[in-house]
Amino acid sequence: MSQKKKQNDFDIETNQTQNQEESLGLVKEILENTQSNIKRALEMLNEKNVDYSNLLASLKNAKAATQGLTQDLDGKERIIEGVFNGEKMIGPDGVEYNVPANYASKSKLVEGDILKLTIAGNGSFIFKQIGPSDRKQLVANLVKDEMTGDWYAVDEKHRWKLLTASVTYFHGQAGDEVVILVPKDGGSSWAAVENVIKVV
Repeated sequence: MSQKKKQNDFDIETNQTQNQEESLGLVKEILENTQSNIKRALEMLNEKNVDYSNLLASLKNAKAATQGLTQDLDGKERIIEGVFNGEKMIGPDGVEYNVPANYASKSKLVEGDILKLTIAGNGSFIFKQIGPSDRKQLVANLVKDEMTGDWYAVDEKHRWKLLTASVTYFHGQAGDEVVILVPKDGGSSWAAVENVIKVV
């Protein structure tokens, strides 16, 4: 066996060992995040006045962490699972990942949905919705903040942020009615656009 062949074999074995060590490190990180989220949830349950929205958020984080971050041993791709916050995906380590607005709009993602992000070997990001949260449908008024250009759905009690891409897709205009999707249980800052009703 030539010296070059031996060196190549050694390099491959070294890379495999490094990838395995990185994977074990990621598993350790997942378990630590899960432990932290479960501990936080237990502390909330021991309180007299339980904040159910915070408890739910902590449990969702624990779920995301356990499903978590994995890396195949040959290092070709990484898979990260996290929670959609209305605009971005929050990974089990708290890192934010930008979700393409067009994908979020087309998929009608709602706060609390569980997403899977695959980072391919070439660096491309591929998102997939794997755990839709329970949602409800509402009708609200479509409002635009002329100062910032941001869009909102507004009713008598609430105001939700909307992705501009969603409003643009349905050719929404200020004053129209907007059909939105929001989490069935608990409050949310964002809403997904189901459709726009033109006001004559």
